[in-house]
Amino acid sequence: MQAKVTILIIEDEKNICDFIATTLKAQGYKAITTALGRDGISLTASQCPELILLDLGLPDIDGMEVIRQVRSYSSIPIIVISARTQEKEKVMALDLGADDYITKPFGSNELLARIRTAMRHGSRPGGAAFDKPYKAKGLVIDFDKRLVSVDGESVHLTQVEFKIVSYLARNSGRVITYDSLISHVWGPYADDNNRILRVNMANIRRKLEKNPAEPQFILTEIGVGYRMAEDENQENE
Repeated sequence: MQAKVTILIIEDEKNICDFIATTLKAQGYKAITTALGRDGISLTASQCPELILLDLGLPDIDGMEVIRQVRSYSSIPIIVISARTQEKEKVMALDLGADDYITKPFGSNELLARIRTAMRHGSRPGGAAFDKPYKAKGLVIDFDKRLVSVDGESVHLTQVEFKIVSYLARNSGRVITYDSLISHVWGPYADDNNRILRVNMANIRRKLEKNPAEPQFILTEIGVGYRMAEDENQENE
């Protein structure tokens, strides 16, 4: 019998915690719950869950501190679930090492989809690298051959554009912050003014999207970063 995947819920609002736990158990997950950040940190070490669902507004310590402490020794996927809607809060959580961010209120389908995405990325050795070409909605990216096509038509991207697209594709389904993308493409000492990134993204969308104003491949998380459409290869695994 296959062992159940364990998910730790760190959430002090009982009705939300119960809703999440019930949703997870109905899908065959094992749910562990706590209302305290410090207990969540110790449960992470003792129970070794496969994923953490973390509220930021906890009664003892801030959820950001939970992320910092867990990330000091573990790469376990962390999905932040919070009523905080400020962009700077989302950016801070993601830059500290959270894998995703869901704003309350949310539905069970969205929650489960984000969990599946985070679990897939967390199970890849050495991060998000994989050999298969990325495929989604007619877009194909062959990382080895450095080829990009949409609906079978070849698309020419500059070296920088390809680096941006391939990084997002290798992390498809996850929000990648502006600073993380800039650092990956232009290096850690690049100017954090994201104008150069916006210019390149506008060019990329003109080349890839049928309607650049309503992108279907690379979605903007306003004030935070970009999220690439989920790789269909990973969805089918």
